[in-house]
Parts: sequence; structure tokens; C-alpha cells
Amino acid sequence: MHIDNLDQWQHVHHFHIEGTHGERNTRRVIALTLTMMIIEIGAGTAFGSMALLADGWHMGTHAAALGITAFAYAYARRHKDNPRYSFGTGKVGVLGGFASAVALAVIALVMALESVHRFFVPVEIHFNQAIGVAVVGLIVNIVSAVMLHAGDDHDHHHHEHDDHDDHDHRHHRDHNLRAAYLHVIADALTSVLAIVALLTGKMLGWVWMDPMMGIVGAILITRWSIGLMRDTSGVLLDNASDKKIAAIKAAIEADADNRVTDLHIWQVGSHRFAAIVSVVTHFPQAPEYYKRLLSPFDELEHLSIEVNHAHGEPCLTA
Repeated sequence: MHIDNLDQWQHVHHFHIEGTHGERNTRRVIALTLTMMIIEIGAGTAFGSMALLADGWHMGTHAAALGITAFAYAYARRHKDNPRYSFGTGKVGVLGGFASAVALAVIALVMALESVHRFFVPVEIHFNQAIGVAVVGLIVNIVSAVMLHAGDDHDHHHHEHDDHDDHDHRHHRDHNLRAAYLHVIADALTSVLAIVALLTGKMLGWVWMDPMMGIVGAILITRWSIGLMRDTSGVLLDNASDKKIAAIKAAIEADADNRVTDLHIWQVGSHRFAAIVSVVTHFPQAPEYYKRLLSPFDELEHLSIEVNHAHGEPCLTA
């Protein structure tokens, strides 16, 4: 059988490969972070500051995590037309975010262990030089955070739309860019803590403040990491909110004597969803009819409808 204009019945699976602005800024931040990492490791070695050395290596692990972010953007864009990805590459960024969250957790653990060790084995520090380099590190982190936040805002406003489920608003962000942003904020935090620790060590002779601040930083980074893991793993495991499921069911079942017998919803982009809906009714219509019933849900970008004719006497008239 030959069907004319077959292309008009097919559709793409791009689901808004977002983040061009975020991707550009991420690359700039990687360059900044790597430069600062080299300076801090060099200065930490020269001035005998474990705080600076730890902050430098800390920045190195973040540069690697930011590399994951940049890779995720490039991979998603390169494979956006690849038919092997049934629902596009929208989740690549979420996967990048999850990988970064795991890296954050590891960094926090290493920071905590190193800090505990330094409680018992203090290190002599050249305070003035170390403080100067730590301040430069903080400035670099702030500039990086502003750049990434600007990218997130730009891409978020670009895709902004009315939503039927405010609870899902947290999924409407670029998880990949958010992960990069959290890494930079975690870096800024460790720079602040290093500055506080070095200042109190210099002024008051409280050498123990240095490892104490390391432990505080590790606890805060762990909290961010867990939050990011919770959000990204929910998307990767196709969690859909009860509110969204109930709203879609209600929209179908408000018409005729329709009953939804099977419903699957999963995320395919930063705020794009696919759904499979099975309907049983005494008054079956074409699938397009049910798609129109769900047209208010503009985040449903890939919708498959199965209509089953119920046998027996209907309990209402059409």
C-alpha cells in the first residue's frame, strides 16, 4: 500500500534540546575553573596551605563535573535526530545532572575525611598569601555562578509556558545546568569557608577553624547533592506526579462515559512529557478527538491514544 506525503504523518523527537545559552556559558566557566585550579594548587603547594590545596583539587573535580555538563549538551544535540533514541535525547542532560550529583557526594565525603584528619595533624600555613589566593578563587566562583545562572534563566524563559501542575515546576529546569551551577556554588562556599578559616587562624590563632569549616562545607554540599539526586533520579525513573495523572484522567473521563484503563506518563525533555492513554467507552471516537480533549496540556508533546469499544448497554446516552 502506498501512502502519499508520509512525512506529514511523522514527527520529530527533539523535545526542545535546550541550553544553547547555558552550554556556551558552561564552556567559559570550565576555562575559568581550570585556570583557577592550577593557580590554587600551585599557591597551596608554595605557601603550605592545605586549605588552598584542598580548594584547588576541589575545583579540579568540579571542572570534571562541568565537563560532564558540556558533554551532555553536545551529545544531546549531536544525536537529536538519531532514530535509536525512541524519545529523543532530552534525558541526556538529566543523566549528566545525576552524574554530577554523585560526584558532589564523593567530593563532600573526601572533604569531611580530610578535615577530620587535619584536626589531629595541623598544617603550618602562610596566611597572608593563602588568603589573597582564596579571595581570587571566590571572585572567580561568583563570576562563574552569575554566568551559569544567566544561562539557566535565559533558557528557562525561552521555554516558559502555562502549566497545569505547579508541583512539577521543579522539573521544568535544565537539570544539567543546575548541576553545573550547584558545583560552582559549592566551590564558592568552600572558598568562603577557607577565607573564614584562614582569617580566624591568622587573627586569633584558631588553627582548628580550618578543618571545622571543611566539615561544615561537606555537610552543606551533601544536602545539595541529595536534593539534586532526588530530582534527577525521579525523571530518569519516569516518576509522574499524582496531580498530573489525575488531571489527565479527569479531562478524558469528563466526556461521555469514557474510562481511562491504562495511563503512562514520562518526561522526555526539560518540561516535555510523553503519554500513552488507553480509553474504554461505549461511544468510541477517532484518537484525534481524545487528543483534542488533552490539548490544554501543552507539555504533552508525544501522545499515543488507544480506544477500546465497550460492549453491553451504555449507562448514559451519547
